[in-house]
Amino acid sequence: MKQDIGLIGLAVMGQNLALNMAEKNWKVSVYNRTKARVKEFLAGPACETKIQGFSDLKEFYKSLSRPRKAILMVKAGAPVDELIEQSLPYLEPGDILIDGGNSFFEDTKRREQALKEKGILFLGVGISGGEEGARHGPSIMPGGSTAAWPHVKDIFQSISAQVNGVPCCQWLGEGGAGHFVKMVHNGIEYADMQLIAESYDLLRRGFSCDTPELARIFAAWNKGYLNSYLIEITASIFAKKDEDGHSLIDKILDVAGQKGTGKWTVVNSLDIGTPATVIAEAVFARSLSARYEERQQASQILGSKIRAPHEKKEEFVQDLEKALYAAKIISYAQGFWMLRHASQECKWSLDLGACALLWRGGCIIRSAFLGKIKDAFEKSPDLSLLIVDQYFHNELKLSIHSLRTVIAIGVMAGIPMPCLSSALSWYDGMRSQRLPTNLIQAQRDLFGAHSFERIDRPRGEMVHAEWV
Repeated sequence: MKQDIGLIGLAVMGQNLALNMAEKNWKVSVYNRTKARVKEFLAGPACETKIQGFSDLKEFYKSLSRPRKAILMVKAGAPVDELIEQSLPYLEPGDILIDGGNSFFEDTKRREQALKEKGILFLGVGISGGEEGARHGPSIMPGGSTAAWPHVKDIFQSISAQVNGVPCCQWLGEGGAGHFVKMVHNGIEYADMQLIAESYDLLRRGFSCDTPELARIFAAWNKGYLNSYLIEITASIFAKKDEDGHSLIDKILDVAGQKGTGKWTVVNSLDIGTPATVIAEAVFARSLSARYEERQQASQILGSKIRAPHEKKEEFVQDLEKALYAAKIISYAQGFWMLRHASQECKWSLDLGACALLWRGGCIIRSAFLGKIKDAFEKSPDLSLLIVDQYFHNELKLSIHSLRTVIAIGVMAGIPMPCLSSALSWYDGMRSQRLPTNLIQAQRDLFGAHSFERIDRPRGEMVHAEWV
């Protein structure tokens, strides 16, 4: 009997997805070019399943029912293209290849078009939730060949996270829609993590909070409007002890890695003219952290001491909770702003409320207020900016003063807050009827004759002045 679906690539994510599908009673074939990896998987985690393993690509594809469906769980970039080329001799028109990695959405669009000419259907599917999500229910963001979706819908929705009986997996659109939504998800994730890190730094260095106190603060925050997966695990991290009984977090080097999705988000926010400033500063913060040796040298010359704040800790913790919430709203507003404009530019017709639902379970940025985002777009499908929705507008009115207060305290103390600060600057920029960029346009016209628009003439009418 033929198998329902195949999976190529038995790293941890691939293994857990295969086990998840098998657990939901789908017949699964797996392939890995390293024979030992296949044997280890079948003898270990998959020993009590009916998963079939292969180290020969031809035999792997022969085991699949038509149309063949194979998920590629390999490193993004050239490895995906190489695997597609290796697979083509064993595929027939109507078969389906599925890229489940973190591929760049333009690459997905290119691959779909190239395979379409050969009669092969291609899906670019964002999968979020890490190892645990892959095993027990991730958020799944599918896009690509529309004709392929009915063949995999039941499989993907059965293995995805479920919130109130609704699967965190819905069709997003053609081309690179799925991977674009996953890219923005990851960008928001960068921002969320950096905002939390800045809050930790303010409490740790500004108010000398030890790790047990930090664990209590974040655990309390997770019971309120900041309730989310990242706040929850942050409380757990502060509670974790090393083998010697001391806090593990204090022994971790302050150098953060990144794999590129955050940078892609920032570059594309510039390409489509929707500046995602909070995400950008989160990416730059990781890059700055990587310059470890240079930071050590600079701190010896510039000094690393901070000026301790005079504010009461209890009052500051309350303000910081509100400030973090305000910055989080602004960060998500920037991400959904990107999705809105990219959808228009690429003709995807993204349902932004549905995107919010996709992220309510299984994924890294799952949080309580995603339901409010869904409500906002359900009420106003053409809503461009989340911050003008009545609910979020009111929430910001209640919390924006706390963001200003926290930033002022942090600045005076000498503690870096790139994401908190950029969130406030973006908010103030968006609510400004008039910005100082009229001066920039005048400068451009003076030295380069670039011309400018006048406020007393129709939009789009360009004029040039003789400045000298």
